[in-house]
Amino acid sequence: MRILVVEDDFGSRRMMQKLLAPYGDVDVVVDGEEAVQAFRIGWEEYKPYDLLFMDIMMPKMDGHEALKRIRELERDLGVKPSDEAKIVMTSVLEDPRSVIEAYYEGGATSYLVKPIDRERLEAEISRLGFGGKA
Repeated sequence: MRILVVEDDFGSRRMMQKLLAPYGDVDVVVDGEEAVQAFRIGWEEYKPYDLLFMDIMMPKMDGHEALKRIRELERDLGVKPSDEAKIVMTSVLEDPRSVIEAYYEGGATSYLVKPIDRERLEAEISRLGFGGKA
């Protein structure tokens, strides 16, 4: 499985990379612009990402905008909704407006509130159908 972590905080990036490493290949980027670029490159190289964990509040391009652009890219590539990457939005905010925007306007698969611990992360990965570690 290919996993992309989109996180501007260095400590959070390292922690997520360490927690996700048993599940597959983990790449990390620091903002939404890099996320869209990495996602596009993955498709160009015929190695698309299966799972993304994307922070909402980031510089340059926030997670909501990156999510919308990634979903647009999938539509442009003819990816069926059932084959879309699973995108988990992450935030320190439990703001209902942010959750609604992620799900209904952006097409997020899931939403986790930080801090994210191993148990919650593993439960979410299993719920999304990626139960086995690599």
